[in-house]
Amino acid sequence: MAKSSTESLFSDMHLDVLKEIGSMGTAHAATSLAKMINKKVTMPVPNVSWVEFSNVANLVGGPENVIVGILVSLSGNIQGMMMYLMELDSAHYMAEAVLGKPHEGDKMFFDDMERSVVEELGNIMVSSYLGSLAGLTNSQIKPSIPFMSVDMANAILSVPAIEFGKIADKVLFIESKIAMDHLESSGCFILIPNLHSFYRILRALGVE
Repeated sequence: MAKSSTESLFSDMHLDVLKEIGSMGTAHAATSLAKMINKKVTMPVPNVSWVEFSNVANLVGGPENVIVGILVSLSGNIQGMMMYLMELDSAHYMAEAVLGKPHEGDKMFFDDMERSVVEELGNIMVSSYLGSLAGLTNSQIKPSIPFMSVDMANAILSVPAIEFGKIADKVLFIESKIAMDHLESSGCFILIPNLHSFYRILRALGVE
């Protein structure tokens, strides 16, 4: 299948619509996270952009930077995958906020409870965004159970790279921040729909 240029498909106006979806998604996520950790949570409006997929690793600290990746496969009317990426410190901080106890030992290691919390965090973040996207496109989007991995950025991104490299040269990159108790953690999404789903989104934005 020939690649398509996502940059040529989406104009600034269309990107503004996707940013609005991101804003709606973060509002829902903040509410859900506040209930999850029983603390006030604020999430600024996310920064949404199309970036070269080959540059994503550089945007999360470099190819050899060890990060947490939470991968969700998408089925239904919108198919593909979505990944939530976050720094190790941010992942541990969120787990500590929920569990009420500090992490001990190697930062690379998450025990079963910590892993469960971080996977649920990723599930909330991804589901909130997908809910807004489903509403815009009048689509049914079914996310899979989240899969968490801890590895270098290049290794984590190798899975979506195999699929994404078949259809396009850019990816929707959504930066997000979570603030609570005067502390802030950061993360980002990459949305990777298949080609059919790209065009479904385009039609929903009024592009023929």
